[in-house]
Amino acid sequence: MTFLPEGRGGFRPASRAELLRARDEKRVCEGTAALCDREHNMIVDLGFMRGVIPRAEGAYSPTGEVRDIAVISRVGKDVCFTVTGVASDVDGSEYALLSRREAMRLCAEKYISRLRPGDVIPARITRPDSFGAFADVGCGIVGLLPIDAISVSRIAHSSDRFRAGQDIMAVVSAVGGGRVTLSHRELLGTWEENAARFEPGQTVAGVVRSVERYGIFVELTPNLAGLAEPGTAVSAGERVSVYIKNIIPERMKVKLVIIDRLPPAELPFVYDYPAAAHISRWRYSPAECAKVIESVYD
Repeated sequence: MTFLPEGRGGFRPASRAELLRARDEKRVCEGTAALCDREHNMIVDLGFMRGVIPRAEGAYSPTGEVRDIAVISRVGKDVCFTVTGVASDVDGSEYALLSRREAMRLCAEKYISRLRPGDVIPARITRPDSFGAFADVGCGIVGLLPIDAISVSRIAHSSDRFRAGQDIMAVVSAVGGGRVTLSHRELLGTWEENAARFEPGQTVAGVVRSVERYGIFVELTPNLAGLAEPGTAVSAGERVSVYIKNIIPERMKVKLVIIDRLPPAELPFVYDYPAAAHISRWRYSPAECAKVIESVYD
């Protein structure tokens, strides 16, 4: 059985027969939550039939405690569920009884519990925050991407990288106790791979990430930043054009000169992820560099 983040293409039954087959197979399905009634029962639009997720079946928690916000915040969004049965209204109209809680429980038991550090998995950003980004790793179960694990290049807020609803790949860095911690920087290339895109003498676009007394850090790619000379009146978050003076692998340095300000760019980034399903070890820094930046999972 495949467990995907909500909204990433889960199985959608297209008929009553498919719905009943999904019930018999205990298959995790997906549909759109059209509304929550005043008892916070979730109404799901199946197209051919109305589905109902009772309030008690609206979310899963290892502690058993489910907050109302976990249910009502799904309105207008895709939700995962299992089919528990078919019932009828007083007028004889059929509706499907569904359980998001059971879909999440199955995901936790059969997928999340089997993840290991270094596994590369699909995720969907649910909320960027100042300390990191929350991401759905399967059936609405949320993991955390700490801000320093999003990229090697420093950012002030995870919204500098992600938007809610954005699909990404992520590396599992820790799992246990019902929590999943993720990383992203290992999927964005090493220093050498990123630096190979540029040459001294080029003028390229970048984003100012921090302004320090000794210089201005300008991000050239999500995993590569260079240092420009101080004195230019710019602020963090501004796009600028920069002249590349030098690239020094043994010191992991890119020397820059800021040329001009540029209009802001649209986010989110589109990432070109490697095809690996698992990472055992990843070294960002070049072999000739004394400073070592790496991740070891196995």
